[in-house]
Amino acid sequence: MKVSVFLITVLVTGSFNASAQKNPKYAQRLEACSVILTELLRTPDQGIPQELLDRAECVGVIPGAKKVAFVVGGSYARGAFVCRKNNGKGPWGAPAMYMLGGINFGLQIGLRSADMVLLVMNPKGMNGLVRTKSKLGADISAAIGPKGRTAEAATDISMRAEMLTYSRTHGLFAGVSLEGAMLKQDDKANRKLYGRKITAKEILLRGRVATPAAGRKLVSLLRKYSPKNISDASNSYQPFHRDRDKVALLRRRD
Repeated sequence: MKVSVFLITVLVTGSFNASAQKNPKYAQRLEACSVILTELLRTPDQGIPQELLDRAECVGVIPGAKKVAFVVGGSYARGAFVCRKNNGKGPWGAPAMYMLGGINFGLQIGLRSADMVLLVMNPKGMNGLVRTKSKLGADISAAIGPKGRTAEAATDISMRAEMLTYSRTHGLFAGVSLEGAMLKQDDKANRKLYGRKITAKEILLRGRVATPAAGRKLVSLLRKYSPKNISDASNSYQPFHRDRDKVALLRRRD
C-alpha cells in the first residue's frame, strides 16, 4: 500500500512539473507579480498602507498593463489574485490567474504601461471577484486607493469600496481609477498552471488546490507581510479605528 501511494505521488508530481516546464510563461507571470509586490511592500511610506493590506481579503497584481493595447487592440493585461482561506480569515491560499481589460487611462497616467495592484476588501468583493467576468464600478465597487503609512486620509468612498486600486509608474505607486475596466478569470492559464480545468472560485474560495511551485514566492510574501486579517468579525470593511487597530498592529509586529 505504501509503495502504491509513493508511486502515485511520484507520477502526479512528475506530471505537474512537466506541465510547468512546458508553460514557463505562467511561472514568469507569477514571478513578475512577486517582484511588483516586493517593491510595494518595501516602501510603506509610498505604497499601500499596512492596515489596508491587513484588512484585505484578496490581493491582485497585474504586471505591465499597457495603455496602447487596451486602446488599439482591446486586449487584456494578465496577472494573478491571491485570497485568504476560510472566507478571508485564514492564511493566504493558492493564486488564480486573471485578465484585466477595457481600461481607459486617459490623462490619469500619461504613460504607455503601468503595473496594477488591487485590494479586495470584503466578502462581497470576493464574490464579485470569482465571477466569470466582472465590471469594476458595476459588479464590484472600486475606488482609488489611498497611499502612505496610514489610511487616515482615506475618503468615505474608499472606505466603503469593495476594491481599492493602485498603479505603479517609474517605480512610484499611486491610487488610480479603474472604473469600467473588465476583470475576468484566465481559464486557460489556470488550466495550464494546475493541470486540469478549474475555476477561480475553487482556487480562491474553496481552497481545492495546493499552491504550485511557481506561486509560492508570491504567497509567502503575503504571509510574511500580512499574516493575519485584522478586520472586524463581521468582515465588512470599516474606517480605520486609530487606537484599537494600531494596538493590534504593534502587537503583531512585536
